[in-house]
Amino acid sequence: MTVALITPTVTNRQKVWTYNDYLALPDDGKRYEIIKGVLFVGNAPSYDHQYICGEIFAEMRNFVKKNHLGVVITAPFEVHLSQDTRPVQPDVLFIRAERQPISGAKFFNDAPDLVVEVILPSSVRVDRHDKFDVYEQSGITEYWLVDPKARMVEVYILSGGEYALLGQYLGEEIIESQVLAGIGVVAQSLFA
Repeated sequence: MTVALITPTVTNRQKVWTYNDYLALPDDGKRYEIIKGVLFVGNAPSYDHQYICGEIFAEMRNFVKKNHLGVVITAPFEVHLSQDTRPVQPDVLFIRAERQPISGAKFFNDAPDLVVEVILPSSVRVDRHDKFDVYEQSGITEYWLVDPKARMVEVYILSGGEYALLGQYLGEEIIESQVLAGIGVVAQSLFA
């Protein structure tokens, strides 16, 4: 997924994008997200990106369904974190059963319990900085960053209002999760 910032100017000042602006964007197959009033645009993701998202979704969904924990959703699905950060569309997200959206919901108006972003060369800054900061500030309990190039999964846990690295997982290592304790995913199984 190629990520580009679009920041049009209005009388020499940066435009602050709103959800109404987002709703007026063309339905052109691109992925649009607004983070702190800035519009981010992504092209269609690569095979590797989608393969990893599918594997993570399958592992999480099977675990969550077996244990009646909630719901796992993949992008594109809107998450509204605040007035100036909506929508974001995490690659994969988990919401506990007691907070699950109702059938027919167009978006989730709160912080999911866990989000996953699969990093691509064009999305490193967005995933590691922009989304990292906004997910942390929004109170998302757990954030997985998956790096296909390094074939590594980093898991961050919210602790005292800041993300702390729970672990970096490679090869045959089992990914740990506090939100989905006991999930037991082998890191290398996620990569094509």
